[in-house]
Amino acid sequence: MRALWSSRSARRYARGFSDAGGALAEEVPVALVYDGTTQAVMMASPGDLEEFVTGFALTEGLVRTLDEITAIEIVDQPKGIEARAWLVPGSASRLAARQRGMVGPLGCGLCGIDSLEQALRALPPVPRGTALSPRAPAQAMAALATAQPLQDATRAAHAAGFWHPERGLVILREDVGRHNALDKLAGALAQAGIAPATGALVMTSRLSVDLVQKAAMIGAPVLIGASAPTALAVTEAEAAGLTLIARARGETYEIHSHPDRIDAKDIQ
Repeated sequence: MRALWSSRSARRYARGFSDAGGALAEEVPVALVYDGTTQAVMMASPGDLEEFVTGFALTEGLVRTLDEITAIEIVDQPKGIEARAWLVPGSASRLAARQRGMVGPLGCGLCGIDSLEQALRALPPVPRGTALSPRAPAQAMAALATAQPLQDATRAAHAAGFWHPERGLVILREDVGRHNALDKLAGALAQAGIAPATGALVMTSRLSVDLVQKAAMIGAPVLIGASAPTALAVTEAEAAGLTLIARARGETYEIHSHPDRIDAKDIQ
C-alpha cells in the first residue's frame, strides 16, 4: 500500500520567514473499474482501496450485497491506481444506468452523472434501526475526533465512522474526500458483516445530498455530521426516512429529519 502522507519542506512567514515543514496528505487518481469498465476516477487517499471499490458499488447501487462482487484486484499504475472488481452476471444493466464519465475531484460526490434522474435517484426507505439516547450524537462525534491518524498528521482529511450505542466507535475510515471516506466505511461495514441499521454513521463534514443518498443505499437510518446540511439533503433524508443530525459539536446538535429515533425520554 502507498503511504498516506509524506513529509515536505516549506517556508513559513510569521513576521519574518523561517524554514518549516510537516506531513502532507497524499492524493492520487483512483480508477474504480467494474467488469473491465471504468465507472469513475476519484482523487483519493491511497489506502483501504478494496473497501473503496466495494463501498462505492454498494452506495451507488451497482450491487445490492457483497455476494455480488466475485473478485477484487488493486493494481498500481504509473499515474495512479486501478481498483478492479468483478461482479456476478446480470449486473451490466446497473453499471450502464449509473455510468459516470469524468474525474471526480475532492468534495465531488455526483461528478460525471449525466442526467437529472441519476442525480436525484429514488432512494430505498431505510429500516427503523436502533433508537439512540440524546447523548449519543455528542458521544459519537467525540469518539470520532480521537481516532483520526491521517487528520492528526496532515490536518487535511475527512473521516467517516460507524458508532454503535453499546460498543462505541466500531470502524473509522479516513480520506482526503468526504464521499470517499463514506464509501470506504460502507465497504468496511459490508466486509465485517455489520448492519448499518444497528448504529449511526458519523462524519466530520457538512451533509450534502449525495452523502444522504449513500447512507440510504446501505440502509443506514442515522447520519450525523459536524457541519450543516443542505436543504436538499434534508428533503431527501425526510423522504427516505433517515434521521439527519447536523452541527454536532460539543454537547449540542440539530435534528433535521425524523427526530423520533432519538429517545427524548432518556434525558436525566
